[in-house]
Formats: sequence, C-alpha cells, structure tokens
Amino acid sequence: MSIELYTEDGRVTITNEVIATIAGGAAVECYGIVGMASKSQIKDGIAEILRKENFSRGIIVRQEETTLHIDMYIIVSYGTRISEVAHNVQTQVKYTLKQSLGLTIDSVNIYVQGVRVEND
Repeated sequence: MSIELYTEDGRVTITNEVIATIAGGAAVECYGIVGMASKSQIKDGIAEILRKENFSRGIIVRQEETTLHIDMYIIVSYGTRISEVAHNVQTQVKYTLKQSLGLTIDSVNIYVQGVRVEND
C-alpha cells in the first residue's frame, strides 16, 4: 500500500516502507532506545536488533480509510523508564512524519520486545 498526495504539479506516491524507515530513524534518535526489533521474530521469543537499512522490518504501517496507524517494535535500554521512553518515541515519530512528509499519524503503538543491559 502507499499514500498518494496530489499537488498542483502532479501526484506524489509515498510507500509504507518509506514511512516505516523514517519512523524507525526518528525512534532510534530517542534516549533509551537501543534499537528496533524484528516483528517477524516475536513468535520465536527472540528480539534481534535491526540495522538502519532494516528499520521497516520492525514497523507496521496500517491505513484505515483516511487514518494512519504505526505499530513499532522496540528494544529499550535497561534502567530507563519504559513509559517515558515510549511516550518520547510516539511524540518524536509523529513530529518527524509531520515535518518531513506532511502526514498526520493518528496513533503510534509501541511494543517493547526486550530490554538490553549495556556492558561497560
């Protein structure tokens, strides 16, 4: 699926993978996020940290008529307040997508798939 925007100069098509990649990039900028987790490995109980080129594998973009919803699977850093990290990610993703693509996101659902303990 994709989103089509019509301007005075023509049509712009934005794929869900582009939206997911931008959302993933915005999420990993937030304090307390270690990385994105693969949504396909949830059933196995393994939380793999995805590299930048695979952010879209940890994000589901859903379109329901005129609304956009994003489901994000993340891994957080040990010792952070998970509710605050999740709220920051939601706010940052909505802001970034609004600024870069002009899209209004109705909901950003966060699924914490793991907690990573940093070894110093």
